[in-house]
Amino acid sequence: MTRVRIHLVRHGEVHNPEGILYGRMPGYGLSQRGFEMADRVAEVLPQKDPHLRALVASPLQRAQETIAPLAARLDLPVTTDERVIEAQNDFEGTRVTKDSLLRDPRSLYLARNPLRPSWGEPYLDQALRVRAAMMSLRARLTEIGRAEGLEEASGVIVSHQLPIWSTRLWTEGRPLAHDPRKRQCALASVTSFSDGSGTLDVVHYDDIAGDMQLTQPGTGA
Repeated sequence: MTRVRIHLVRHGEVHNPEGILYGRMPGYGLSQRGFEMADRVAEVLPQKDPHLRALVASPLQRAQETIAPLAARLDLPVTTDERVIEAQNDFEGTRVTKDSLLRDPRSLYLARNPLRPSWGEPYLDQALRVRAAMMSLRARLTEIGRAEGLEEASGVIVSHQLPIWSTRLWTEGRPLAHDPRKRQCALASVTSFSDGSGTLDVVHYDDIAGDMQLTQPGTGA
């Protein structure tokens, strides 16, 4: 049976000079450094995993731009999957700071329960929808492997920080509530899930663009 591996790749740096939480808002594409990060992904990932056979991306512009160089390098089509989109967030379109939360009663109310979180899509919902997309891709890769007689077949999903991190926490059986400052999911990083017990439960993290200095103060993921 074909061994499957799926790489969840966070998009590159976004052009966001205002530093707002852009969430699912349209019009937020990669910065120049973000395009350089996308090129890094296209250069490094096929070297680390020569078994790439399928590409998937969030519908948001920054994800589509991140996967484009990889698709061109591998000459593979990109499937857009709504299930790996950014998390819904009621703070979308604003600049979120400690001072802004304290000044605005509505903001304080939205932030009342970080365990759910109260300001947006529950962590569990994010993890389950991304896992569903991963299992769909896994089935697709298994079919490709069977048809081509492959021992290994891998796929890439370009998504966003919080959905990727929530998925990793859920997969590893860790609490979903967390400190955002401690997420291990840098821009253009790769969080890989391999078949262990047959359920994509072996996780490896690789910050392949960690040496690239950021140029934007952007918020959001």
